[in-house]
Amino acid sequence: MAQYYSRIMGWGMYAPERVLTNDDLSNMVDTNDEWIVSRTGIRERRIAAEGEATVDMSIHSAKQALEQAGISASDLDLIILASSTPDYLCPPASSLLQDRLGASKAAAMTIFAGCTGFMYGLVTAAQFVENGAYKHVLVVGAETLSYAIDWEDRDTCILFGDGAGAVIVSRSQQPGGMQSMVLGSEGSGWDSLILPGIGSNRQITEETLAKKEHKLRMNGRAVFKFATRAMTDAVTKVVTEAGLTINDIDLLIPHQANARIIDLAIRRLGIERERVMINLDRYGNTSAASVPLALCEALDEGRIQPGDNIALVAFGAGLTYGACVWEWHGDKTENEAILVTDWPVSDTFSEYAQQMRTTAWRMQVQARTKASDAAMAVMLPLYTFQKGVKKRLQQFEDEQ
Repeated sequence: MAQYYSRIMGWGMYAPERVLTNDDLSNMVDTNDEWIVSRTGIRERRIAAEGEATVDMSIHSAKQALEQAGISASDLDLIILASSTPDYLCPPASSLLQDRLGASKAAAMTIFAGCTGFMYGLVTAAQFVENGAYKHVLVVGAETLSYAIDWEDRDTCILFGDGAGAVIVSRSQQPGGMQSMVLGSEGSGWDSLILPGIGSNRQITEETLAKKEHKLRMNGRAVFKFATRAMTDAVTKVVTEAGLTINDIDLLIPHQANARIIDLAIRRLGIERERVMINLDRYGNTSAASVPLALCEALDEGRIQPGDNIALVAFGAGLTYGACVWEWHGDKTENEAILVTDWPVSDTFSEYAQQMRTTAWRMQVQARTKASDAAMAVMLPLYTFQKGVKKRLQQFEDEQ
């Protein structure tokens, strides 16, 4: 039986034309550019135009990916659309996308996994391709989060933006593609990031609308604590299972949620910032579109070359998380001569040495994580105390 591998043959992205800067937000809520940048790293985000929905943006990114891959929509076997903001609760947005693309023979599914949705979709696509079931799978991450945001809530409105990213995952007989993966969920934190007023658990009423329960709510501290741990643990797991260390990763593409989360994960993993793709300053948190947008920009900027090992990681509502290591396909032929260094005895020693390096790196990550956790345990109460003092002083001044 033939051995199949997964290969990303095409990619595409779409960002709405409207740019919402931090200065624009300062005219809407009590905030300013310095405050937002220092806490999130975000300077601007894209907002969908009136009447522009998730499937509209998905179409743009999907067509780019198809053109890049050199195939037509009729060649697709499966469409996976990851989104928490579909055009409708019913029918599935993936079916709308399938119809508008003209992908007549493709199956279609929508994945609701928060910001981790694209990772779930990418891993699913790779499984279908590698087991020989399908030849070409379109994976899209797209969000129109602006419709779910309370623009009077400073804690959330500064974070999110709209956009879409897509890849074509195709069957290949050349080694490469997905090397390892992990998907997970910690459902005990389900209410840390929630849109409480829409769904079968809560009917939409005048009361829920008045309370803005149809808008997104977030427990920032809980999400931050989960995200920093989940990112570090997930990347460590997939890199180790791929038989690598962080030094073998040419580019880390994390979910673009918050610069502080990314910076802490970078320190714990021991990877240089130059090997991390960051574009949240221009797009904000685009949820399921975040990783594919960053991947597309990294490819277009030439930051990914044939043979590179790429680590992708995301976390989101649920609370969900996912990561994988992807070896980017090169142009080498499948029938290369066997070099002396490739003989089995040499392979055995090389594998043992790699295992030793991997073990040492994991121990370093664990040590750095414990140290940073201890530091935060000390600093957080001080920060909370200082914040309380400033608030009381402000109240005192207002009363005078």
